[in-house]
Amino acid sequence: MARYQIILAYDGTDFLGFQRQGKARTVQAEFEVALRHLNWQGKTILAAGRTDTGVHAAGQVVAFELDWPHSTEALGRALNASLPADIAVKAVREVGAEFHPRYNARSRTYQYSVFCEPERNPLKERYAWRVWPAVDLQTLQAAASLLPGTHDYAAFGSPPRPTGNTVRTVFQASWEPQIEGLLFEICANAFLYHMVRRVVYLQVLAGQNRLDLKDLAQAVQEAKPQSPGLAPPQGLVLWTVQYEPNWQDSSEGSINGSLNT
Repeated sequence: MARYQIILAYDGTDFLGFQRQGKARTVQAEFEVALRHLNWQGKTILAAGRTDTGVHAAGQVVAFELDWPHSTEALGRALNASLPADIAVKAVREVGAEFHPRYNARSRTYQYSVFCEPERNPLKERYAWRVWPAVDLQTLQAAASLLPGTHDYAAFGSPPRPTGNTVRTVFQASWEPQIEGLLFEICANAFLYHMVRRVVYLQVLAGQNRLDLKDLAQAVQEAKPQSPGLAPPQGLVLWTVQYEPNWQDSSEGSINGSLNT
């Protein structure tokens, strides 16, 4: 019996989030069905995070134990043969029995896509938030520069548990122009519930001249509450999860993706 680390990509549009929820269609439930086709006897897989309804992933990390007599490459191919079209195994690695994709993660990176057009664009809006009036990129970049550091981010989200604290460390946050819009990227040791969508929403308000940067700075520095609201889920992607090198050096395999997430 070995423990495996899997990198998953999925289109979250038709899922009620990642975590198993009764008979609802979730990423975890679909992945566990595919595992059972391989005679998996476990009760639940482990995951780096629980994405919400409609949120996508390019680098979700899961782990499980399985009696598998073949290569890691063969395991990835076998899982992909059973998974639906909106979930794919990108890479497989055998890891130590102590590995936990959530608790051993040192950081997580999310990306959020925005585009500015006055009318609906169905070809873009599956994976991005259409905003109008248009946002000012320089203001967004100034807003992002306020986010890094170790702060109480209570103005941006709630802890996973009612008694949990709201202090997190944001390592990097930036906006960059893309061919079809703007891309926000944020990396932190961990995130509060709805934190990234809340951060994006408030920055967009600033970029539309509807929120002063001083107010955003107070939200970061003093946890001062701001206007309620969230960016919609479809623009958000769990991009990568990063681990210390000691969790990257077990016997390895790859399907068609990187294991350095």
